[in-house]
Amino acid sequence: MKTFSADLFGYRRLATREVSIGELKLGGDNPIRVQSMTTVDTMDTEGTVAESVRMIEAGCELVRITAPSKNEAENLRPIKDKLRELGYNTPLVADIHFTPNAAEIAAGIVEKVRVNPGNYADKKKFEEIVYTDASYQEELNRIRERFTPLVLLCKQNKTAMRIGTNHGSLSDRILSRYGDTPEGMVASAMEFIEICVDHEFYDLVISMKASNPQVMVQAYRLLAATMIERNLIFPLHLGVTEAGDGEDGRVKSAVGIGALLEDGLGDTVRVSLTEAPEAEMPVAKLLVERYANRPSDLEIPFEQPSIDFYAYERRHTHEVNQVGGRHVPVVIADYSSREVVTAASLFAVGYAYSVEQDKWNIADAACDFIYTKDKAVDFEIPGMLSVIQDYATWLNHKTKERHFPLLTADEFSKPNDCSGMKFVRLSLEDLTETCLNQLKQDANTVILLHSNHAYHMQHLRTAFFRLMNKGVMNPVIIEGKYDLTEDAYTLYASTDMGALLLDGLGDGVFISNTHSSLAKSNQLAFGILQATRTRISKTEYISCPSCGRTLFDLQETTAKIRSRTSHLKGVKIGIMGCIVNGPGEMADADYGYVGTGVGKITLYKEKTVVKKNINEEQAVDELIALIKEYGDWTEAPTE
Repeated sequence: MKTFSADLFGYRRLATREVSIGELKLGGDNPIRVQSMTTVDTMDTEGTVAESVRMIEAGCELVRITAPSKNEAENLRPIKDKLRELGYNTPLVADIHFTPNAAEIAAGIVEKVRVNPGNYADKKKFEEIVYTDASYQEELNRIRERFTPLVLLCKQNKTAMRIGTNHGSLSDRILSRYGDTPEGMVASAMEFIEICVDHEFYDLVISMKASNPQVMVQAYRLLAATMIERNLIFPLHLGVTEAGDGEDGRVKSAVGIGALLEDGLGDTVRVSLTEAPEAEMPVAKLLVERYANRPSDLEIPFEQPSIDFYAYERRHTHEVNQVGGRHVPVVIADYSSREVVTAASLFAVGYAYSVEQDKWNIADAACDFIYTKDKAVDFEIPGMLSVIQDYATWLNHKTKERHFPLLTADEFSKPNDCSGMKFVRLSLEDLTETCLNQLKQDANTVILLHSNHAYHMQHLRTAFFRLMNKGVMNPVIIEGKYDLTEDAYTLYASTDMGALLLDGLGDGVFISNTHSSLAKSNQLAFGILQATRTRISKTEYISCPSCGRTLFDLQETTAKIRSRTSHLKGVKIGIMGCIVNGPGEMADADYGYVGTGVGKITLYKEKTVVKKNINEEQAVDELIALIKEYGDWTEAPTE
């Protein structure tokens, strides 16, 4: 298998080439940098400067500004001059799509230029074309001719470049040969990298963005492996495109970015939230701070990798009741710190009891188990819910329906009174030959896997590999107990759980935090499963983070669409501010809402235009009508 990480079982950053971006050093042994992008129209000099200042003061180390045409590119000069006059020397990055001449102008002004191989010089008409080897090479020659002037300008001006491939904006040529795949994303970037290297231009940063964290992680890994193989190891810019807003955006970003940071990949991070750009900075900083002083000598025992890191396949397990096998991952809620468990307390985890109707109303994000430790449950629980109790307590309640014991490693190793489904709490250290053999002989046992290490993802991964290498097929629920602030809990739990789930490891999650409510932990657990596409419990919004190209108020519009469609479980809606971030960036969406002019919206069904240039005032109603037309609409439940 190709190598993409310096250490799968510890922590060691991939040694990338150091790149200078103005006075800022990126890659090599330098800290992981954080950055964001302005949302104000680039022609609004004062507005762009003011927003840039807010971003910089919030911690932004690179400020990206869109330059879709020559006019915006030329206006980067007064923006830069004003920032320098105010005493801000933060490097500026010009974001280019479709327009080589704008990139060439920007290369003489700012410290870095970002180009997208999918739409810089390649053909992008959103249609399938079959290329022969000859016509494919002819297009490559044309691209080299178009791209070389920018490479030479950047080399001359000591301007760095980001080659930023996006999953949803691959060219027709790449799609014809590789399809809409991580392989195609890497091939697209490598073509442009090789042109730069041919001209001995090495101030490059590379990105592989996607709105689907699974695709994004696989693409970055494959890129890293390819660069290592070719000894062209350039710094990596990490980001999940169009992550959205609020907790969903933070969870989705942490799942994708965090999974890569855990493996030592990433030299700069941009968290793409549909919020003000300065709001992205605390999130990005919190993500990367976790790796600032992380030791590289974790002393984790080596286990031969048992999975394909470049393609998703869930670990094969046998089914224990409704856990494992082909069942979606389960969620356990932690009631261990509650003095008493009541019917009313289940409201926090998705169960609301109606006294009048004498029935339970169950939410889509309702947990599957509650862990009560040593407490009894003295009421009739909902039919979809089960109770887990410590073994000693369970012995007094074992005749109760849907009550299951949790054993320690020591209790599991000795004769016990459990003939049916049971849980055993194990760590990597507990997985001795004796324990592994006992697990193989007991098909009714579900493993609750935990780690006491401060940085435990690698410990848990190693434990999974040990189970797989020994042929143990018992289901595994991943446990994470935290003592963090709310913000850190969201990001770090999403990283730890998400990194494993993206690789098909885990049949459930069990998370809690000293400073968080039951409702928060339950919501976060389902959010992590949603972001990893392992269990869908709500509508997904693929919403761009806004920039100077945006043609409507993204935050307000996203909130309006969410308020009317949030009950459409499993439906994916793309909300894009402009056509550049249109069909391409919302590649995974079922429906698209895209700004195509001031006050004008175009609606898509997947990548196909369905209704053009609708007035913004009617556009949300038209979107709902479109969802109904294609049979994906259900009425929202009434209270």
